[in-house]
Amino acid sequence: MSTIAARPQRADARRNRERVLAAAAELFAENGLETQVEDIAHRAGVGVGTVYRHFATKEALIAALAEEHFERLARTAEAALVEGGDPWDVFAGAIWRGAAHAARDIAWCEIVAGHAVPEIAGQKRLVAATAQLIARAQAAGSMRKDASVLDIRTIMCGFGHVAAAQRAGAPLDWERYLTIALDGLRSR
Repeated sequence: MSTIAARPQRADARRNRERVLAAAAELFAENGLETQVEDIAHRAGVGVGTVYRHFATKEALIAALAEEHFERLARTAEAALVEGGDPWDVFAGAIWRGAAHAARDIAWCEIVAGHAVPEIAGQKRLVAATAQLIARAQAAGSMRKDASVLDIRTIMCGFGHVAAAQRAGAPLDWERYLTIALDGLRSR
């Protein structure tokens, strides 16, 4: 059985793909997931066909951006695993760093708040690193023993709703929400 190696992309095709991803990230961050593919193509300086050549659907483009976000969050959580200091502070610091970045991105808030994306490697790494951070804080006695990664996912979904609503002009404060949510995880 022979396998045919995938032909590497031409340099101009790689550049176009990166331009499309960068334009999509900017426009989704500014306007949310309702951004039109035509606007992305225009911002990237390519035709709509070029966008679809790299991403068969808008959902595929969203999934590629979600993968980049999850990779960034996974790296943040994994970096926290090697930090010294109080386990609660390390855990909470990682959550705050991820949330501060996400709060500036409408589409990411919409994704976190419930837009379905396929399971991706960065997401699995994020879950694994978060579970370790939780276990350390629990072992130190600073986090509730019943806290789990699912609780963090729920908090971040709520955070996504609050941050998206705040960006849309609602009188909500994502920092206050996250502070209250994290306080609920502390052991008393």
